[in-house]
Amino acid sequence: MLVLEHVAMHYQRGRDILPVLEDISLQVEKGEFVALIGPSGCGKSTLFKLIGGLLTPTSGTIWLEGQKINGHTGHISYVPQHNSLFPWRTVEGNAALALEVSGMPRQQALQIAREWLPRMGLAGYEKAYPQTLSGGMQQRVSFLRALLSPQELMCLDEPFGALDALTRLEMQRWLLDVWEQHRRTVMLVTHSIEEALFLADRIYVLSQRPARIIKEVTIPFNRPRTPATMALPRFIELRQEIHALL
Repeated sequence: MLVLEHVAMHYQRGRDILPVLEDISLQVEKGEFVALIGPSGCGKSTLFKLIGGLLTPTSGTIWLEGQKINGHTGHISYVPQHNSLFPWRTVEGNAALALEVSGMPRQQALQIAREWLPRMGLAGYEKAYPQTLSGGMQQRVSFLRALLSPQELMCLDEPFGALDALTRLEMQRWLLDVWEQHRRTVMLVTHSIEEALFLADRIYVLSQRPARIIKEVTIPFNRPRTPATMALPRFIELRQEIHALL
């Protein structure tokens, strides 16, 4: 579904050239959950901006469903680390936004959002405003907004990074439950090795900047996964192996 072929990204800083990504080649199949993990500042978020068309690669090609999308927007749905909800819109209004942007009449979009809110654990919060919600609930609204967008590929950029440890674990389990039901194609950027191992089907491990793929890890654990998965000997071994690479 998504294919990156020898993608590189260099920034021009005056007379200097700052290489961020070098020779990135990867693929994500339809319905797959793939994680990207690497050192802070290595270029993971830049890679998402390239896939989303906000930046154009210095070299290389990005394909989605067989179509070259270098520099073209509108092909993915996106969940940032900070939820980016509009404070003047209610929960249902924020959730419906992606449908409205895609051209659906507002009332129809709101009706669909209302039908989905109970599935997200947000029943009764339709008319609430984001500032009245906890961080975890705000992220649920942000995720629903992306889930309702017509684009198949969802890019999650450290979506739980700002949450405390207990809320983060709760949101990981919630995300897995929702994903198991709907099987959208997901790319996740994370700094957490445990999070990547717990959520993903495969992990691409990136080097320091300029980032290259130094290892592809196929996750051997069956689904559905539970917190007990994190205590398995193989889980601990893989965590140590990836930590050593980083």
